[in-house]
Amino acid sequence: MSTVEASGSGASLPIDAELMGNGKLGRGGVSWSLFEGARNPYVILITIYIFIPYVAATMVGDPVRGQEIVSRWSQYSGWFIMATAPFLGASIDRLGRRKTWLALATILMVPMMASLWWAKADGTGISVLTVMILTTLIGVLFTYTEVLHNSLLVRAAGISAAHKASGLALALGNGLALLALAFTAWAFALPGSGLPFVPEAPLFGLDPKLHEPSRIVAPMAALVFAIGAIPLFLFTPDAKPTGIPIFTALADGARDLKRMVLGMKNHRDAAIFLVSRMFYVDGMTAILLYAGIYATGVMKWGALEMLMYGIILSILAVLGGFVGRWLDAGLGPRRAVQIEIFMSLLGIIATIGMAPDQILYFWAYDPSMHAPMWNGPFFRTLPEWIFLLIGFSNAVFITAHYASSRTLLVRLTPPEQTGAFFGVYALSGTATIWLGSMLVNLGTNIFQSQQGGFGMIIILLAIGFIGLLFVRGGDRQV
Repeated sequence: MSTVEASGSGASLPIDAELMGNGKLGRGGVSWSLFEGARNPYVILITIYIFIPYVAATMVGDPVRGQEIVSRWSQYSGWFIMATAPFLGASIDRLGRRKTWLALATILMVPMMASLWWAKADGTGISVLTVMILTTLIGVLFTYTEVLHNSLLVRAAGISAAHKASGLALALGNGLALLALAFTAWAFALPGSGLPFVPEAPLFGLDPKLHEPSRIVAPMAALVFAIGAIPLFLFTPDAKPTGIPIFTALADGARDLKRMVLGMKNHRDAAIFLVSRMFYVDGMTAILLYAGIYATGVMKWGALEMLMYGIILSILAVLGGFVGRWLDAGLGPRRAVQIEIFMSLLGIIATIGMAPDQILYFWAYDPSMHAPMWNGPFFRTLPEWIFLLIGFSNAVFITAHYASSRTLLVRLTPPEQTGAFFGVYALSGTATIWLGSMLVNLGTNIFQSQQGGFGMIIILLAIGFIGLLFVRGGDRQV
């Protein structure tokens, strides 16, 4: 038996040696990491860069209306997640076994992902409404799997190797998403471009005129998730049954959640930070969700451009972790988060000033009057290159804020209560998850433009930035 300090209690409670672990990452921990990695292609391929932008711009036919439809259904999804996910998280330890629920969610998600292949632009397949219902259900289940999966981390890897499994999961997620983007570009979008080592025609006979390269990412994401999930069910240890009925567990969890939130009143600075985070994290999430729709609708990018956009930004976003660490060390995490929010604000402002014939609001650009930047099959004009640079900045600073925000919470909370505060931290990431989509939807409807909808994200980032001005602490450690 080993002992660890119980969070918030000040008492030493025995921890089973199995939970403590030996510091090595075994097959249970690797399997846990692979499950998370295998889910990530869905986010990259379907939600951000390829499928949803295709639906908004091509299936709907009007990019402005497409953005309105996607943001409205994202709002519905956010409302449901807000109303249910925090209670699931608070009740998780009372529910006992997790793998049964994870298996049910996986069995539901995989065929729903794959069925998106039939989202045909000519109207002969599933409708836009069906697509929105399916992606909304997948999004809700995705959040549930995240809660259930995270709760298995200690059992999968042990306390002593939890950081190794967590890091491996992030690496696998980024790696598999990049591989999926690169393969899709090589196999389906670049053929016929004349580039070396690229097939002359799309593999498997896919027809770009039928938008099949944009649709194939759905069954690809489903296949990756299905295969990547199997080891978890085979090798990752499950939690032990508790014998507590599900409704009793949820009711007890709700009481714990209430107690956890009420306890924040004694920690002013942490409370202000977490409230501020609810707004700025929604704003940054909205940037990720709607940048692809904006690029297809305003910049008129097709599947090839979006694939390359995703590849480039996914690679460069890795720098965000290093930038966050550098800012934390040099300025302290509070100022680091403020800089990251401010740079994201500048990114939004710059983005809505871009178009194929316009650079940053004031510079009219006629592509026919300028030589191409290069002779490649994509990103040939100066506005496209500037849009890429703006996207690069957003990717770096949005990624950096995740690291800096966690560091700031640790600096603002008592060490013995870190676990409880991270519970509220998780809640702050879901409580207003619908707000970004609601504002994008509102702005799109009011201004009848994608720029109007995208610009509403500024409100969320501004509120978060101003809120942090009232936080004391989190300065640079000397």
